[in-house]
Amino acid sequence: MNESESGQILKRLTALYPRRIDLTLDRPKRLLSKLNHPERGLPPIVHIAGTNGKGSTLAMLRAGMESKGLRVHAYISPHLTKFHERIRIAGHVIGESSLARVLQECELSNRGDPITLFEITTCAAFLAFSRVRADYLLLEVGLGGRLDATNIVEDPALTVITPVSLDHQQFLGDGLEQIAFEKAGILKPGVPCVVSRQQPEAMAAIEARATEIGSPLLVQGIDWKSEISNGRLEFRNKSDSFDLPIPKLAGIHQAENAGAAVMALKHLGFGIAEMVAAVTKTDWPARMQKLKSGPLVKAAGASEVWLDGGHNPAAGHALARSLQAMPALDTQLICGMLDSKDIKGFLKSLRSVADKVYGIPIPGEDAALPAHSVAAAASEIGIQSEIASCAEEAASRISENIGSGRILVCGSLYLAGKLLSENA
Repeated sequence: MNESESGQILKRLTALYPRRIDLTLDRPKRLLSKLNHPERGLPPIVHIAGTNGKGSTLAMLRAGMESKGLRVHAYISPHLTKFHERIRIAGHVIGESSLARVLQECELSNRGDPITLFEITTCAAFLAFSRVRADYLLLEVGLGGRLDATNIVEDPALTVITPVSLDHQQFLGDGLEQIAFEKAGILKPGVPCVVSRQQPEAMAAIEARATEIGSPLLVQGIDWKSEISNGRLEFRNKSDSFDLPIPKLAGIHQAENAGAAVMALKHLGFGIAEMVAAVTKTDWPARMQKLKSGPLVKAAGASEVWLDGGHNPAAGHALARSLQAMPALDTQLICGMLDSKDIKGFLKSLRSVADKVYGIPIPGEDAALPAHSVAAAASEIGIQSEIASCAEEAASRISENIGSGRILVCGSLYLAGKLLSENA
């Protein structure tokens, strides 16, 4: 069989999309009731929302917890190369037979009712998690927070809100305050929330919700701080100070993600050994990942090849800061992006560190911008641009032009996933 059983089920489930896609908890609540409420049989939960950094923060938490020998479930989205990556059962990506089984149970229980793919697969994940003992569940929000399918959980051990910025405005609202209000929907009465550094409008919305329901906040810059100093990560809160190694994940912005993870671990009662493991043992693909082999690396010749799935203005700013902190090299971008994203906003910060942008399509993605649209957007904000048919062609041309330099492939997790399946 060319296609896995779970792949066939996922195709069928896609057809159940409601005619009008709205964020609501009614559909997953209905299905979970039919499944006898697996969400009520989960281990202690750390629920994580935010625009950028939530996946990296989750990965660091998982590394810290697992270093102590704990069994940790994790739920992430989107996946990079295979749907199974979204569901980790006690430290391992869910197996094909287990995934097919819970998807089929959800499909049968749903009985053809309208439901989004994310909603029904979240129910399937809860079903899988409820059947295997674990010490913690790390739960990443898919979209927003307040009406995200993951927000059915009622009593998490801790919540985390990473930096909030503009993204998914068609669902969450046009302003930063509106978007932060949706993210703050994961706050629960009496449950503390670790809050990363926020813009003032976002922080105001989070604080307002926390005050309304009585959720204690642990805020970066007030209750804790983390920064790179003298080649180390310095973490401080009101009672302790820790001198930790620099995060394994590349990018200066990872110091703040690491700080959120360390603060969360400390609040949950973990010690310095787990904090060190969180920052030194984390693997999180397509986040400033240096590629080492494959056709793309070969096409680049003597140039370094880096890959990042960031795709909104805040991610562009973080990438620019990371590139500025790296040794100086001629740097050129290979960029593919979905047509729903703010490409000029993403590229604006990068024009100070990139000499040229090569616009490429995203293979197999109908919603991707054409290469010429990517190039045109770059030109309009003052970056030299060209188009290429694929990443390998762009890398080859960059190699011919600059010899030994740096190539950053960016703009989409979908593009990153496709390239990771071919390059390691």
